[in-house]
Amino acid sequence: MGLLPIGQGCLEDELAEVIIWPYSSSPGDGHTISGVGIKQHDRYSQLILANSTAADTGEYSCWLLVCKGYNCKKDESKTGSTYIFFAGQVCTKPNSAYQSVMGKACIKSHASPQSNRGGIDKGELFVPSPSYFEVVYLNPDKPAVIPCRVTNPSAKVTLHQEFPAEEVKVDGIDIIYDAKKGFVYQHPKSEHKGVVYCRAESRGAPQISIKYQLLYVEVPSGPPSTTIKASTNNANGGDDISVLCTVLGEPDVEVEFNWIYPGQEYERPVIIQDTWRLIDRGIGHTTRISESVITVEDFETIDAGNYICIAQNLRGQTTVATHVELI
Repeated sequence: MGLLPIGQGCLEDELAEVIIWPYSSSPGDGHTISGVGIKQHDRYSQLILANSTAADTGEYSCWLLVCKGYNCKKDESKTGSTYIFFAGQVCTKPNSAYQSVMGKACIKSHASPQSNRGGIDKGELFVPSPSYFEVVYLNPDKPAVIPCRVTNPSAKVTLHQEFPAEEVKVDGIDIIYDAKKGFVYQHPKSEHKGVVYCRAESRGAPQISIKYQLLYVEVPSGPPSTTIKASTNNANGGDDISVLCTVLGEPDVEVEFNWIYPGQEYERPVIIQDTWRLIDRGIGHTTRISESVITVEDFETIDAGNYICIAQNLRGQTTVATHVELI
């Protein structure tokens, strides 16, 4: 991310305007932008991409910070963004493409056919992906995106499933197509699972995207769905006991566990192990099982009481408890 002051050397009580360009990586797929430069002018700033390729296709944005001394605040009224398609027929000569982002900023792209990068990737219809295969999770309570973005908005793009081999009907309601995103499943269902790919054509031979594995998520979004169970709730002195805390959740949502246990204030030694795995429920439903186990060896009086497990993800936390007695 670049912080580019319009005015240098301001006094503590003077206002200065700073334009921020989040240009450290290109939009969407996390590709590093090489050959990027900034030109600062009196009333606007330029982000310059040299030797642009299809991988640079995406949304570019900038915003204004108003600074007084060392205190800066984003000006919400002065932000802007633009989406640029780096297609084969665009930028065939240097300095040919300008995109206005806002009153004080613009993007300028250079294509140099003689460069090592080869300038614009002529004929490359899909934005390159870092892998040949991607997993897309289908959550029943939110749209799912098949991110086969194109470099040419006029390209004809269709969606196909691998087995049975046929084209997927895009009705514009349940499944829609957006050149800047890809295919969007508005209301994912279990029958949508499987392997799909995209096919694009634009005045030439058709091109095929990478493949996408669609996995249906059985557990809806929300705080962790948590259960707790002790190996025994009535332990003898000297026994080894364990308490298992289990969360069923979305495949791509991590869970953090914390424990509160009776001997904690006495720094009682315990063993805590956290693990997770993905399971197939047998009908194409994929669930992530996250587990945390606390083990107490040589159970004694200070170990009797409530064992409390706190499971937390980005959507909230759940607390469960179980009681273990000394008999």
